[in-house]
Amino acid sequence: MPFAVPFWHRGGTFVTSDLVLQFVSCLLSAMICQSQFRLRITLLLLILASPASAAPKPHIVSFGKWTTVQYSPNNSADEQPLTMKVRPLLLDTRIKEFTFGPAHDLTERLFVVRRAFRVNDSLPQEPALHWQWQPGGWLLVDRTTGHISPLNLPEFDAFTSTASWYRDYVAYCGASDDGKKIYAIVAQLNRRKPVLKKLLGEKTADAEIKSLSADPACPAPVWQRTPARVTFEFTNTLKQTFAIRGHAVDIVTESEGEENEEASK
Repeated sequence: MPFAVPFWHRGGTFVTSDLVLQFVSCLLSAMICQSQFRLRITLLLLILASPASAAPKPHIVSFGKWTTVQYSPNNSADEQPLTMKVRPLLLDTRIKEFTFGPAHDLTERLFVVRRAFRVNDSLPQEPALHWQWQPGGWLLVDRTTGHISPLNLPEFDAFTSTASWYRDYVAYCGASDDGKKIYAIVAQLNRRKPVLKKLLGEKTADAEIKSLSADPACPAPVWQRTPARVTFEFTNTLKQTFAIRGHAVDIVTESEGEENEEASK
């Protein structure tokens, strides 16, 4: 049963205190501490079980089946449509982009591939939509993260530029905005400015008419490994070879090219 314990007051009188009240206060304090501890444990378990703390889910990047489609470079009624084979780029079995041509592996993780897309070619007064296929630029794909990003290659023309890859370098014949000037271009990934941009020549009137059929401005440049060199052929009589040394480019003369060919043999 509860009892009182006296203790001294400053004035010399006795004051009593109920020990049962002190026991109840201690008990309530212990219960509150225990409930707070349980609450913290519960919150910690919820945080550990949340998706943000879970390990990242690996992605699966693959290609679908090939399909032959038609496209028109200049959208002319008198022009015969061209054909190209496209296939979907799949991320975890979902279609993310359409591509054409072979893919090029940069590393075990990264690869590049050309993009194909459809544009709405219908006029405002036409009730039905008319979709038309078009070739696009290059895509950079990360197999680990599943990230897909477009590559902005300088002076690259989707219809007349034929790219040739070596490591993280890409060589092609680029075209000016009016399509009359042809440049030898060597670009490197993660660099805004091209490593090489040299004027090869200008198109004649006959060449401009011929380019309406989406013929390449020049054949695909040819790479050499050791030392790293690339050769552009604008016409049958015009060939130029450039040595690639990091971010620097040197023009290779005909005598140097012949010596390297003999050494390689």
